[in-house]
Amino acid sequence: MSDDIGDVVGSITEQIEQRFGLSIDALKAAVGAAPNAHREATVVVRWHGLLTESQAALERAEDDLLAALGTQPSEVDDPTLDLAHRVDAAVTIRDGRAVALRLLLEPNTDGKQDVEAVRPTRRGPAVPTNPPTRSARASLPSRMAVR
Repeated sequence: MSDDIGDVVGSITEQIEQRFGLSIDALKAAVGAAPNAHREATVVVRWHGLLTESQAALERAEDDLLAALGTQPSEVDDPTLDLAHRVDAAVTIRDGRAVALRLLLEPNTDGKQDVEAVRPTRRGPAVPTNPPTRSARASLPSRMAVR
C-alpha cells in the first residue's frame, strides 16, 4: 500500500460502514456500550482506532519532515534524514494496520480464520523448560564429539 492509493483511512472506514450498516461513530458507540455483544465489531473498531492513530502519527512525521526540508540548504543533514526514516516507519505501520483491517473485513479471504482464531492462545511454554537428560557431548556422533 502507499499514499498514492488515496485516503487509506477513508476507504477502509467506508468498508467498515458498509459491512456493519452503521456509521463508524455509531459503530464505536455500540461497541463502547456493549463490547461483548459482537466480537467481530469490537475487533474491527479496535483496529480502526489503531489505524487512525497511525495515520495521525504519519501526518505529524510528514509535517516535521517538510518543515525540516524547508530549512535545509542543498544537502540534507542527519536529523532530517532521521525524520525521513520516521516517515517511512510510520507508513509501514499504517499500511500494516490497514492490511489487518482489510483481512478482518473480508470473511471469504483464502486462509482467513475466525476472528477468535486471530488472537494467540496460551497453552504453556513453547519450549520445554526442563534441562535435557543427556549431555550435549554424549549426544554428538563420536567423530564430532569435542575432545
